[in-house]
Amino acid sequence: MISHIKAILEKDPAASILELVLYPSLYSIFFHRVANILWKLRIPFFPRFISQLSRFLTGIEIHPGASIGKGFFIDHGMGVVIGETAIIGNNVTLFQGVTLGGTGKEKGKRHPTLGNDIVVGSGAKILGNIKIGNGSYVGANSVVLGEVPPHSTVVGVPGRVVRIKGQYVPNISFNHAKLPDPLASRLKKIQAELSELEVQAGLWKKKSRRK
Repeated sequence: MISHIKAILEKDPAASILELVLYPSLYSIFFHRVANILWKLRIPFFPRFISQLSRFLTGIEIHPGASIGKGFFIDHGMGVVIGETAIIGNNVTLFQGVTLGGTGKEKGKRHPTLGNDIVVGSGAKILGNIKIGNGSYVGANSVVLGEVPPHSTVVGVPGRVVRIKGQYVPNISFNHAKLPDPLASRLKKIQAELSELEVQAGLWKKKSRRK
């Protein structure tokens, strides 16, 4: 739990030691650790009861079978859902409304695997047995259905990798407002092409009149 307390103090600029008792993230992690131990011991009923109690108290639903590393932090947390076979590495941050879910009724490993040092923005959905590489950033409200290489930025529906860094960057940005927008970039490109066509059409008309 110490690593989770440190994560809150380091990643939330509004956090203070006195206010830690007000963070639902801390309670949800505590409940999950207990439920996960009971789940691994194959004790029936109680792991799910604890996870549902945690959901009722915090608004965060973590299946007792999920594997979560050190330094995990859920900012705000309301509406976060983490599935049974999800695997989360160290130093991962999720914002409110994030879903680490499945894509159907398949059995076995059916939820995402997140590496280390990952940030998942508000409302993002990562679905299926896919892997998000170390040091990656998933933009707010993205829907990720495919593998993401390490140190990438993913945005959009469906999620697209719009930035890949070839070397590890220790300080991951938390600023959702400065993520690239692939749709806006494409629209700008189309507008530029239309402008070029208008210029060419104008030149063609001038040549036609001279003839």
